Amino acid sequence: MKIVHISDIHVAEPHFLPDLMERVIERVEELQPEIVVLTGDLTESGYSFEFERAKKYVERLKCERLVVVPGNHDARNVGYLCFEDFFGARFKVLRHEGVTVVAVDSTQPDLDEGHVGREKYEWIQKSFEEAGEDLKIFALHHHLLPVPYTGRERNVLTDAGDVLKLLCDCGVQIALCGHKHVSWVWSLNEMVVLNAGTACTNRVKYRILPSFNLIELEEAHPSASEKFPHRFKRMRVKRIYSKGGEITVLERELF
Repeated sequence: MKIVHISDIHVAEPHFLPDLMERVIERVEELQPEIVVLTGDLTESGYSFEFERAKKYVERLKCERLVVVPGNHDARNVGYLCFEDFFGARFKVLRHEGVTVVAVDSTQPDLDEGHVGREKYEWIQKSFEEAGEDLKIFALHHHLLPVPYTGRERNVLTDAGDVLKLLCDCGVQIALCGHKHVSWVWSLNEMVVLNAGTACTNRVKYRILPSFNLIELEEAHPSASEKFPHRFKRMRVKRIYSKGGEITVLERELF
């Protein structure tokens, strides 16, 4: 099984790169994933016309199973209601062939910092309990752990510690985040926390390129790689998880 993880497309000028978004759509079609997860910031300011434009791009992703949650930019200007109009519930569960994805809205209206809230913990726990022996994936917009190359730590999930403990208690293997526009991976106990970069904007840090993540499941051994939408450069980066929680880092390979 292949799972594509995309984040922070920010469909609004001047930072949005339409040609790069077209390439992302092409790459997804080439990869033929069973699940696509978008972890927020589809828009820049949460306006309805931005959501309408983002929806048209998202609909072109060749995948029957889409999981989409809002980001802090989507929650601006009452955008969380627009999100529901265009993309449905802000909290959702997807189950498919031995994989359960639990996705939550970590945003607060007109604030950049994130918060899940203890009133949602029981729902999250129950959703994972019902997953049984499935591979358990958690998805949200805000980063759960600090990300290198992103400057002073800010706008973090305010209840990150409690959420991390909850996920570990629930036996979650992979947590998907966005927000910081830098792709990175952390191993915490037997859980991998995987951040996605921005897929198709020029809002990047230093020389980091826009990218998205590909998770491949082979015989219950997940691996992840960072994919660049540019035609001239792609990169395989890290095998992030194997049975027993071991981490194997592969050499970067440009081609």
